[in-house]
Amino acid sequence: MAAATWSYRGDPEAEQPALLVTFANGQLRRPAALRFRLYRSSAAASPRRRRRRIVVSETERLSYVGNNFDSGVVRCNSLCRYFVGVLNKDSGQMEVYNAEIFNMQPLLSDNVIPDDAKDYQNKSFREKVDLCIEAFGTSKQKRALNSRRMNAVGNDVLNTAVTKAAANVIDAKGVTALIQDVAQDDVQNMSVFLPPCHEDADKPEHVYKFEDILSPAEFEALKGPAAAFINITPEEVTKKTEEKSHCSFVLEELKFLPVDEKSRDHKARCLWFLDILIKFSFLKVIKKKHPMGPECPHIISRKLMKNFTSLTYNNGSVQNLISASMKTKIAAYVIALALHINKFQIDLTILQNDMKLHESKMMDIAKAMRLKISKAKGLPGLENDQNHKLGTLSLPLPVQKTSGNQRKRKKMN
Repeated sequence: MAAATWSYRGDPEAEQPALLVTFANGQLRRPAALRFRLYRSSAAASPRRRRRRIVVSETERLSYVGNNFDSGVVRCNSLCRYFVGVLNKDSGQMEVYNAEIFNMQPLLSDNVIPDDAKDYQNKSFREKVDLCIEAFGTSKQKRALNSRRMNAVGNDVLNTAVTKAAANVIDAKGVTALIQDVAQDDVQNMSVFLPPCHEDADKPEHVYKFEDILSPAEFEALKGPAAAFINITPEEVTKKTEEKSHCSFVLEELKFLPVDEKSRDHKARCLWFLDILIKFSFLKVIKKKHPMGPECPHIISRKLMKNFTSLTYNNGSVQNLISASMKTKIAAYVIALALHINKFQIDLTILQNDMKLHESKMMDIAKAMRLKISKAKGLPGLENDQNHKLGTLSLPLPVQKTSGNQRKRKKMN
């Protein structure tokens, strides 16, 4: 094939360059069916404004607008020049023309500038602010507005699809069956955050094994920090109670430490870890490497971060978060450890107050752990006017109910 010769036609200052367009939201299926309109600036006196151009096009679904002067224009137009070559197949010559690229953006608002002042007054505050942004906003504000409008279109489509799918499921299965399925899912979802339960255990202490709460290595690491509890005096307990430096359950149990050295040491370590668990549950986002202070052993800090936090991505970094589900898990492990401390019968109301949980939430966790709930007066000095709930772990375990005794739910619309 003979090489084609080419010649340059046109000066960008003397005539209108050829127009090249790109579409911000995809490619056209039928580009030949599209028509464009070009608008030129009438400000002939201004050298900068007289070169301003606006290109408008419409499809069956959207209108598109592009220009060569807005802040969102293709930046490469100012850094280089584009050309379009037209090849004459008969002569083998190519004529080259100046070209300019326009980035076509979808125009999602059909009424950008109100034609009537009355229509403008009827618009909401949000719509008026959007009009101001379109007319006078910065490039960042305009990008955010365009993104929000495009998301609104996607949300409308998604909501319509979800509503239709939900209606089909309700018609096929019925509301009663769906409520029963939700109740069953609640029980299954709760069990994910509970300590391992050994239903075939022959003793209460084997239902929630101590080794599943604290491994031998973790228990050994608690010897140092728990030493202050082992040798604590009644005066020190009274002082800590006045200062409220520990939770009520721990302060009450410190008054009744066993005389036997081994049993005293075991209970002191369990109380120290239970107190740390409750304090840890009050945190939101973990930002420190050792959130519970330098006195907390490394193996315990690692256990708290690994077992009782969720990983979340925020502001370009991965963070450890104590979500509502993780707080439920902490409450379940606190109950299991308290059962081992207090001979498998505990005052749930004291733990509920210590963890600042609603009574219904605490009762749900206790029932999911197969405890028998009974009423009793609180311990001396601990809100005697409040009806306390006792939780007892005994064999055989109560049958777990999946429906019937569930709390009433809000009506489904």
